[in-house]
This record gives sequence, structure tokens and C-alpha cells, in this order.
Amino acid sequence: MSEIAQCWIDGEVIPAHQAKVSVFDHGFLYGDGIFEGIRFYNKRVFRLPLHMARLKRSARALQLDIPLDDTAFEEAIYATLKAFPLADGYLRVLITRGVGALGINPANCAKPAVIIIADKLVMVGDEERNRGIRAIIASTRRMTPDRLDPRIKSLNYLNAIQAKMEANYAGVEEAILLNERGFVTEGSAMNIFVVRDGAIYTPPATEGALQGVTRGTVLEVAKELGIPASETVLTSYDLFTADECFFTGTGAKLIPIREIDGRKMGTCPGAIYLKLLAGFNALVARETAG
Repeated sequence: MSEIAQCWIDGEVIPAHQAKVSVFDHGFLYGDGIFEGIRFYNKRVFRLPLHMARLKRSARALQLDIPLDDTAFEEAIYATLKAFPLADGYLRVLITRGVGALGINPANCAKPAVIIIADKLVMVGDEERNRGIRAIIASTRRMTPDRLDPRIKSLNYLNAIQAKMEANYAGVEEAILLNERGFVTEGSAMNIFVVRDGAIYTPPATEGALQGVTRGTVLEVAKELGIPASETVLTSYDLFTADECFFTGTGAKLIPIREIDGRKMGTCPGAIYLKLLAGFNALVARETAG
């Protein structure tokens, strides 16, 4: 948390360091809640309808009521942005099950709580972004959709945190998770793409990947640029032998990968990555222009 972070809570925008949540909130006690990470540029939220649609899908999957309608939610988001001193930044929108008695029963919670945070978020430094980051394939496996579907952006990120811990122990920046069948899903908190022979490939959500907004935007940009793109099942072999590889995410934007499990990529940053990055930045500029 930075000193300039702002928070909308209980209908009021206050400095984030003054915000308080009850210790009986089930989001805090049990991770019972959902969230969205959203970027804003020039005080304009990037692709808010897509994020809100995904938030609603997560809420429906968990039978979690959203206590604000679309208009009130958007007003709360922009009130938070207005109080934040920077033009560009990151929003974290959370809905928790709310305050309730001890015990996991969600029926004990009377009303969901909404929290909106505006702050800075830097996933990697400029040097790392320019030269690419290193990753490992984690021994931690992504939870399968029949247990907890990764398309639900829940407050429980322990699975991803365990993988991130492995990356820390290995002295690299990121971890890649496989599913129980050994297929690639995504990074600890980012989608992944590989490039081969001028085409890009990314795992389908049904293999355990989040349906990322930035992921979808990159697929859109690829189509505009005439770069072949598809969702397909990938294995570690596809990672090791890729011409290029990169992560995408709201927090990450686009980050090139230079090494996976000690194996260097063909190029980093590669020509396809650089084209997509330029196209992505141009799209963001168009949609958030003043």
C-alpha cells in the first residue's frame, strides 16, 4: 500500500490506510469473496464492462449478491479515481460475503461488502520488462475446474501463492502452473502465451487458465495485426521449444519471458511480442484518450 492509495468503503472514499474491515467479515476469515483487478489510464477505466461482466459471473458462481447496481458501482469507482492523485493506476474491486458469525456457513452473513481500492501497481521494473523475466514450472498444480474453477476470481489465492513461493525459492521472478494432466495453465497470477513460427498460442480456460481481460485483448490485437492466434493445449515441451514466450495480465500488461527452467527462449523480447505490445499500447491509448 502506498501513501496515496484511496479506498471506497461503506459509501465513502477515504485514504486507504484509514479503511477498516471487521474481523468477522467472511472474506477475511475464509477467503469467501471475489475481486477484479482493473487498470485505468488518464483517469479512464480500461474495459470496465468486461471486468464487471466477469465480476458478475464470479458472483453468480458463488451465489454472492452484488449490493450495488451497475450505475452505483460505476459511480463508486469513479469517485475513488477522482480522489486518487495520479492519472494512471490500478483498481482492486472486492466483494466479500460480509460480516457473519464464526463458521463457514455463508447463510450467517447478512449483507455482502464492497471495497474499491485505487493505488499504484508495478509488477516488474523497466529493466526486467525490457530484457524479460525468468520462470520455473512449479510442482504446485493448478486446481481443476471440478474442484474450484479458476475462472472464478475468488479471494483465495493460496494455490497461486504456493507457486510464487517456489519461484522465490528458485531465485526467479515467476512460476508457471500445470494442471493435474500435465498441461500448461498460466503463471501464478498471469496468463501465458507461446510463439512458434509467427503464430501465438495460449491455453484454453478449460485447462485451468483465467479468462483474462488482457489475454482477450491480446488475442484481439493479434487479429488486427494479422498474427495467427489460437487457444490450444500446451505442455512443458511447448514452453521449452518456443520461439518466444510472454505473460499477460491486468497488473502485468505484457511481460516477455527470457528463460523457463534454465532453458533460454529463442528470442527475448521477440518480434511478435514487440508487435503485440505496440498494438496493445495503441489500443489502450485509443480507448482511454481524454
